[in-house]
Amino acid sequence: MPKLMEPPPHTPVEPVTEILHGISVTDPYRWLEDQGSPRTREWLAAQTRYARSSLDSISDRDRIRERLRELVDVETYDSILRAGNHYFFRKRSPGCEQPCIFSREGLRGEDRLLIDPTEWGAGKYVSVKPLQVSADGRLLLYEVKQGGERTGEFEIFNVEAKESLPDRLSRGYLRGFAFAPDSNSFFYVHEPLASKEPAYQAARRHFLGTAVEEDREFFRVDGGRNVRLTLSSDGGLILLAVYRFLQNKISDFYLKQIKDESAPKPIVLGIDYMLAPQLVGNRILAVTNRDAPNRRVVEIRLDESAKPEWSEIVAECEMVIHDWLISGNRIFICYARGTSYQIHSFDLSGRRIGEIPVCKDETVRFVRDGSGEDEILLETESFLKPIAISCYSSTDNQLTPLAKRRVPFDSSNFGHLQVHFSSNDGTAIPLFLVGRHEVLEREGNPTVMTAYGGFGKSMTPQFSVFVTFLMERGCLFALPNIRGGLEMGASWHEAARAHNRLRAIDDFLNAADWLIASKHTAQNKLGIFGGSNSGLLVGAALVRKPEIFRAAICIAPLLDMLRYHLFDSALLWSREFGTADDRDDFLALSKYSPYQLVKQGVPFPAVMLVSGDADQNCNPLHARKMTARLQEASSSGHPIILDYSTHRGHSAVLPLSTRIEALTDRLAFFCSQLQLPELRGDRQCC
Repeated sequence: MPKLMEPPPHTPVEPVTEILHGISVTDPYRWLEDQGSPRTREWLAAQTRYARSSLDSISDRDRIRERLRELVDVETYDSILRAGNHYFFRKRSPGCEQPCIFSREGLRGEDRLLIDPTEWGAGKYVSVKPLQVSADGRLLLYEVKQGGERTGEFEIFNVEAKESLPDRLSRGYLRGFAFAPDSNSFFYVHEPLASKEPAYQAARRHFLGTAVEEDREFFRVDGGRNVRLTLSSDGGLILLAVYRFLQNKISDFYLKQIKDESAPKPIVLGIDYMLAPQLVGNRILAVTNRDAPNRRVVEIRLDESAKPEWSEIVAECEMVIHDWLISGNRIFICYARGTSYQIHSFDLSGRRIGEIPVCKDETVRFVRDGSGEDEILLETESFLKPIAISCYSSTDNQLTPLAKRRVPFDSSNFGHLQVHFSSNDGTAIPLFLVGRHEVLEREGNPTVMTAYGGFGKSMTPQFSVFVTFLMERGCLFALPNIRGGLEMGASWHEAARAHNRLRAIDDFLNAADWLIASKHTAQNKLGIFGGSNSGLLVGAALVRKPEIFRAAICIAPLLDMLRYHLFDSALLWSREFGTADDRDDFLALSKYSPYQLVKQGVPFPAVMLVSGDADQNCNPLHARKMTARLQEASSSGHPIILDYSTHRGHSAVLPLSTRIEALTDRLAFFCSQLQLPELRGDRQCC
């Protein structure tokens, strides 16, 4: 993309100055926070015209779109549920805008269409997702979303009659749900979007065929707390978890007998550690980091005085428990060692039985609600292999393929390696490098890099159409496992949380410096991208060291960290970031908040910001204000554009054609700015 001949649309500067903890802070574009005002909508229309004039002029755009369609428009499976020998899942067939809900009898049965949202005539932005199935397989709970909204509507589908029941929950948030053993009722915690009492949540029981307004409440909490519920495997007990709103972590657990009309009994109160329980019959098993940073499995028993007694089932080891699943009479634990996984199985007394064979270079995930008495379902993927779903049988210790995403990509021409570099404080940070074999060996490659660095989220090998396309064009992909994640254990997260957040940004910038110093790339060939918390990382990196990047794509970001907590439910993330309401937090946030650190006259790289009206996680005001500020401040002449949509939110549920166009824009932007060569090489299914 050449330098733009025309300047960006004019954005009026209307400064608002506040004194925060004795320090003057000026916001020049506060008026853009008002999403629905005519001025903001006119500004967005002008920004869209400006972005389109740039993106539509890229000569290679049609070829990019054609190749993208080949990579994206393939058969996909996800959201698998199981009841007996019946499987329920979401599947998108080639050429379809949205996936539909199907069922299958047995692993090798024929896929049977149940729910097709296109038949409703509500447009291509309506999507569906199966959430739970009753034990007998007669009833299916599914969610209906409009565009990228965070909320949804929740309906019950009668599988035999092939029709949705009138028993539905209105648009809002479903915090917990469980079908009763007889499938004639269900238990739920629902927060309607238009709730008159937002701080009030309750667990209720609904009997099919009755009005929701008649549902009886059997548990409630007030004062900024949330409730979740789960049902025991035999359907006799309900476990109620109470979350602290601001900390987004469990504080209390209660237990209730379904047939008993008495109030739920407290099990554990005042929890200040991680605790994830599951009901197995009348037993309570849980993963916890109490007295075990790498986590362990315990059983919680209640004596006659209702005082909990803890007994260890599976001890802590040198590997972190990444996930766990109970199926039949076995406990399956997925351990993480760095970015590799191991899955071990134990009996319910904690005796180790064996290990499931998984590839050390693949990311492994348990498929929830897809387990039977003698089997579990697993998802696997890597940098070079798309998601595949397999069934593991404990009777023969074998993995049987169930579904595979067949993408036309010849992975034999590509490889990856892992290296380490030193951050500012001398800490060794792992770094994945992925690309064509010749790219991994040569110098001066066009390179794209991303990372996450927050919320204890590990960045492990995963398949990305976006990255795959760029690697086909000769790009090197770099993924540093910066602090803030969980790759090296709980301490890795704590090292870059709250007041230490700058460490994650330093790690990311040090990775860029290392790539340039080691001659894998050069300053005019390095692009960065990321979304959500990773969008914050990209924003912080490009304002602190703009000279080392050629282009940046910043998707659904947080950027004004002094005001992020004032919008939607972002206050939930105060434990991760802190808030400007606290003086010490304010001083820490001020050191990296991208919006406040933009300096006038700096030659910024080319930047594409991506957001939309429906984002209720990372409010689009961040992208709007940052676009205005960068356009005004940059002296480089490189484009600063905003890709904005009314339908785009934080949920990845946009229709196929919209997704292809959005990816085409982002890839055309990178290909032009990084001057990537034409696509070459044969393409075969992997």
